[in-house]
Amino acid sequence: MKHTRKGLVLLVMLCLVVVGAFRPSAEHKAAQAQDLTPVRLQLKWVTQAQFAGYYAALNQGYYEEAGLDVEIIPGGPDISPQQVLAAGGAEFAIDWAGSALASREAIVNGGGSGPVNVAQIFQRSGMREIAFKDSGIESIEDLEGKNVGVWFAGNELPLFAALVANDLDPEDPNDVNVVAQAFDMVAFINGELDAAAAMTYNELAQVLEFVGEDNAFPVYTLDDLNIIDLNEVGTAMLEDGIYANEEWLADEANQATTVQFLVASFRGWIYCRDNPGDCVDYVLAEGSALGVGHQTWQMSEINKLIWPSELGVGQLDAELWTRTADIALTYAVIEEAADEAAARSDLAAAALATLQESFPDLDVNGTDWVAPEVEITPNGE
Repeated sequence: MKHTRKGLVLLVMLCLVVVGAFRPSAEHKAAQAQDLTPVRLQLKWVTQAQFAGYYAALNQGYYEEAGLDVEIIPGGPDISPQQVLAAGGAEFAIDWAGSALASREAIVNGGGSGPVNVAQIFQRSGMREIAFKDSGIESIEDLEGKNVGVWFAGNELPLFAALVANDLDPEDPNDVNVVAQAFDMVAFINGELDAAAAMTYNELAQVLEFVGEDNAFPVYTLDDLNIIDLNEVGTAMLEDGIYANEEWLADEANQATTVQFLVASFRGWIYCRDNPGDCVDYVLAEGSALGVGHQTWQMSEINKLIWPSELGVGQLDAELWTRTADIALTYAVIEEAADEAAARSDLAAAALATLQESFPDLDVNGTDWVAPEVEITPNGE
């Protein structure tokens, strides 16, 4: 991921091109509105505040200002962002690094062109393992002999790495009984699991939003839970990066389009940091099935995963990328070490430079951002 001399020259050229795009002359504005480059973004999951920054960029006109006509395509349980990307169904996709690396290896070994991480929005993982306090589970080592829930298809890797680091074999039920968990918290609430996987922005809220018999609420609060943060354990993997196809990126025009897309997307995420209520409205307007209470909680928690961005919004931390790739290799998600071309930092760096040049007063780090207090609502309504 180091810049070569040629790469630095290209970065500067991209910055100059995109800075110019953000300062259109009056006579070009009308033509620009009719001559937008079409771009499709495939989301990892269904429409929700997890992707609010992209909807903000769309609604605030940032993509149009960047010369782009962006279509945001929702995901779901049966949709693989990397398959969509490989098939040419989208120019960009949101995915977790583990699944992206696995897809890249399979595609490249088959003679195809694999995904490349071009920007890293989430700077930390939202994955947790939670337990009720009366379980006595306070750490990974306390999971020994317990029924532990986690999602599979790559989502289990951070937990498995943590178990192994604490001398527990995730494949030996005598050490720990790992259970395939549904994308809800019913089994956990019903006591079928001693501990369960939970994203801070989704499943954790489901527990807190739970309504008991006779409409009792709240049934559970954060004080009732022990929360194991895999970032602190040291086995968290990168989530929600932006990916593009390597062959598509070989075209310099597409590299310029990528920088433009990243500039507008970064602006969208900055807007959601500073205007979370608006971004919840944007997501709800897209027809999200989740309620305003849940989305408001989720927007706040998503912001915590992005801000502060010490390197600047959207920049990839090389150390975290290496850790993610090492975990993927250790657990045979990939058979060979990830190649250097699986991630590139020059396009996100060019986008950040353009953003700072074009909008010098914009805070791209969010160092002083403080998460607001968010009220938990019954069933997330």
